[in-house]
Amino acid sequence: MGFQPVSHTAIDDHDRTLLTQCRHHDPHSIYGCHPDEQGNFVVRTRQLGAHKVEILVGTKTPKVVECQPIGDDIFVAVIDSPEYQLRVTWSEENTVVVDDPYRFLPTLGELDIHLLREGRHERLWEVLGSRVRTVDGVSGVSFAVWAPNAVGVAVIGDFCGWNPNQFPMRSMGESGIWEIFIPGITAGAVYKYAIHTGEGWRLDKADPVARATEEPPRTGSVVTESSYVWKDSEWMSQRATIDYMSTPMSVYEVHLGSWRQGLGYRELATELVAYVKEMGYTHVEFMPVAEHPFGGSWGYQVSGYYAPTARWGTPDELKLLIDAFHAEGIGVIMDWVPAHFPKDDFALGRFDGQPLYEHPDWRRGEQQDWGTYVFNFGRNEVRNFLVANALYWLEEFHIDGLRVDAVASMLYLDYSRKEGEWLPNEFGGRENLEAVQFLQEMNATVHKNHAGVLTIAEESTSWPGVTTPTDFNGLGFNLKWNMGWMNDTLVYFKLDPIHRSWHHNDITFSLVYAFSENYCLPFSHDEVVHGKGSLWARMPGDAWNKAAGLRTLFAYMYAHPGKKLLFQGQEFGQVLEWSEARSLSWDDMVGWEGEYHETLQQLSKDLNRLYSTSPALHTQDHSPAGFSWVKSDDAANNILAFVRYGLDGEKMLCVFNFGGTSIDNYKFGVPESGNWQCVLNTDAGVYVGTNAILEQNVAAWDTGWDGYDHSITVNIPAMSAQYYRWTEL
Repeated sequence: MGFQPVSHTAIDDHDRTLLTQCRHHDPHSIYGCHPDEQGNFVVRTRQLGAHKVEILVGTKTPKVVECQPIGDDIFVAVIDSPEYQLRVTWSEENTVVVDDPYRFLPTLGELDIHLLREGRHERLWEVLGSRVRTVDGVSGVSFAVWAPNAVGVAVIGDFCGWNPNQFPMRSMGESGIWEIFIPGITAGAVYKYAIHTGEGWRLDKADPVARATEEPPRTGSVVTESSYVWKDSEWMSQRATIDYMSTPMSVYEVHLGSWRQGLGYRELATELVAYVKEMGYTHVEFMPVAEHPFGGSWGYQVSGYYAPTARWGTPDELKLLIDAFHAEGIGVIMDWVPAHFPKDDFALGRFDGQPLYEHPDWRRGEQQDWGTYVFNFGRNEVRNFLVANALYWLEEFHIDGLRVDAVASMLYLDYSRKEGEWLPNEFGGRENLEAVQFLQEMNATVHKNHAGVLTIAEESTSWPGVTTPTDFNGLGFNLKWNMGWMNDTLVYFKLDPIHRSWHHNDITFSLVYAFSENYCLPFSHDEVVHGKGSLWARMPGDAWNKAAGLRTLFAYMYAHPGKKLLFQGQEFGQVLEWSEARSLSWDDMVGWEGEYHETLQQLSKDLNRLYSTSPALHTQDHSPAGFSWVKSDDAANNILAFVRYGLDGEKMLCVFNFGGTSIDNYKFGVPESGNWQCVLNTDAGVYVGTNAILEQNVAAWDTGWDGYDHSITVNIPAMSAQYYRWTEL
């Protein structure tokens, strides 16, 4: 068959140059199918290295029309119907029939474009990135990426030999979005975007909205399609009705790669879930699971905000893990890092050759101490990217809470910057007003869309209103990590007991501000890294005293107002400082000192059980009505005591001896007559304490003491804690 005679099929030299350089803003206007003045259709296609290209016209009994090559691997033909396919012959043994990607309309509608420009597209992942879909009866994958400064963008991948000339994308105008639908591609395809800059550079970038990636150190994005069927409808329904402010919340913080090395999401769904359930925690908190290039960053330098890290499995396997926690009644919190991102060439940094996701002024756009870029919170599209990302994890992965990392670095323009290295706000102040607006928008949007979901701020300063609702001009978080309590408490417990009386204020000061915000009390991963040593190593004395110190520390934490968080390994007093490169030291619980660690683990389990079943210890965590001092000023004896009150009328006297000397017949004031039953004694033999004899039921006298109308007398072993629950006689 000879070539069909064609006319008016040539390509303008300027267009040809732009196409061959992948710098054309609208390749669809040249390639694909276009009507001519005679009522026929001109088809142009570029097939790099093809020996022959034919058009199969029609659908039932297609007519074959051979294309004419016109240079630069571009082929052209005139046909009489817009229904066609391409038959491409690469060699005698390699012929494929494909649909032409340049005959399809954009997969983004006008409303999508409008919302993206306004920064209000709450389901960004459904329009940007890669999506397996069927268009006009043809299956394939749509690609869309925001790159407003690019002069040309192409999809490259294992389906086109990574050649940017095969699938150039079209610009969607002033929105800065580039788009294409490529038929025939399926889930599992690896791809990137070849971005051509105005300066003549080509940047091969991972997809910012990719929902799966290759396993690091490979950096490609992966087309994915979920087939997971959730089984947690009951959990999701009841979650919306829970008031977490008045319910128990005991969080186990986990680095999934090092809890037990070698386990992926699927194995953790059995082993980790069973452990957290047995230990009695109400929630688990994952250190960041979004994709990150460097494992030593623990996930806090994110390259793929919409993609679970491939180190431990697929996105659907992560869903399986979360579903398994929900099946056991355990909530899942995820660390989320909207403050900054790494400078790796393949990721977000200078995405289209210019500052895009990051602020263009280095005084606002970089955290030099961390070697990272800072998001430009004042740009609509960037705020949209982050707010939609928060919703993505909640909606697609059923996450129950977001712990927002490094909030202080977002709030203050001079955070970790020297004089001259930061740019004041429009009023001359150090507050990052745009970041404040973003945090308020994120919290308001999350809480509007997902009742019962928690947002938690890691915020280390005295910024006012972190947990005040946005309706009252607060930041809108549910909880704030109490970093001051954590630091003061660990400084105090590190001291030898003989020196603690001079530092009594360190252990009492937290109650001055305990109800100024809704607090969570964290002993997080940050406290057992970078040479700080483990909690076990910080306790003074020999192994017995270290164990006694940790028992008292944990009991003090569970009695203090605020929700609770322990990092993995702390629950059994891991001896070594934590490292992401090895598993927890489970062997600490065997050997000649193993009984100390095994019984610490048992105490952690008992504390979780007692805490969860004692309304006095959790129902008024954030109200002064839930707490009153009994003994705050006995620095000489290192004695501390207070009463916790439940909404149901339960009262719990919590007594602590932080000194090295036992004290008998110590008198405390109490708010009620009746019986005070000892429900926890960290010095008990079951925890390898001294097992000193304590009365299990102590009757209150009608003798006033410590400002109360009643009093009791108890023995207090050295380095120990006791809880006494009030019951009426």
